[in-house]
Amino acid sequence: MSKSLRLSEKWFRRGLWLVALVFASFLIGLGSTVVSDLPQVERVRGIDDFIDKPRAEPLRATIKASEAAELQAARDLDQIRLQLNAAQQASTNARETFSNWLATRRATAQPDQDTELIARTKALDAFKQKEEELQRKVNAQQQIALDARQAEQGARTALSVLEYEAQRKLDAEYRRIELRVFAYRLALTLPLLVVAGWLFAKKRKSTYWPFVWGFIFFALFAFFVELVPYLPSYGGYVRYVVGIVLTVLVGRYAIVALNRYLARQKLAEQQPDQVRREELSYDTALARLAKSVCPGCERPVDLKNNEIDFCPHCGIGLFDHCGNCETRKSAFSKFCHACGTSAANRVLPALGTAEA
Repeated sequence: MSKSLRLSEKWFRRGLWLVALVFASFLIGLGSTVVSDLPQVERVRGIDDFIDKPRAEPLRATIKASEAAELQAARDLDQIRLQLNAAQQASTNARETFSNWLATRRATAQPDQDTELIARTKALDAFKQKEEELQRKVNAQQQIALDARQAEQGARTALSVLEYEAQRKLDAEYRRIELRVFAYRLALTLPLLVVAGWLFAKKRKSTYWPFVWGFIFFALFAFFVELVPYLPSYGGYVRYVVGIVLTVLVGRYAIVALNRYLARQKLAEQQPDQVRREELSYDTALARLAKSVCPGCERPVDLKNNEIDFCPHCGIGLFDHCGNCETRKSAFSKFCHACGTSAANRVLPALGTAEA
């Protein structure tokens, strides 16, 4: 149809389509903002909202105390091990010194050194006793750490059972929240679709059609982008069923529209030639002729053949002659392209043929 429009009208229409797109973009932005805020009407839930707190709190306290005890035991154990290493080194040095001194005494065989021998032996015993005492402390700290670790593991095992049950309840609550949020989206989107359908059926060719189409684009975006991706899945059953229903509805509409179109075309082809051409709009006729199809039945016609004046499929007149200069011209032209005479004065070849 664009070839049949005036140049200014083409640009005006393009500008109006731009207005429709801009209007739709602002509506989409507003709608997306509203939809994105819908989940905020639901309170954020956590696992603590569903866990058995009378049983969980003592377990968490046990875990916390065990972690603290284990950490403190590890720190104390590091200190005691340093002391044990120092005591073991001192004991080793003392034994080496005692061995050297004992070898010297045997060589000199001096009886007056027996008292010193006893003193050195007692010193070695003291080193050994301190070493054993520190080793006992090491063992004690290891036992404390082991007890704390086992208590922590037991408490964590019991707590994991409670958390598992709480997580199941939380997941179920999230599914319910998801359904409620989807219901909010549905309640917001369905009225938009209903209004868009009414506008498409009644107002799409009105004076304010850019705003009508802008709202229709917005409603379609809200349905296919803001609603359909959030359909509950349930293993894909819901989405596939919804897809089947939409396909059936769209297919039924297309089939009904096709049958109505064919019925209108059949009825139109039964009308007289003059009536059919008057019912066709000027722009529609020129647009179809530009595509080399009959304006009446929309079937292909060889318009370059100068001998074809009527459609061979439906019989509508395609060409006639100017009433002033007898130039062959399009039967849908309002003026003769050769002399500019109004088409109201044309003479149809069919009339001359009938008189003959």
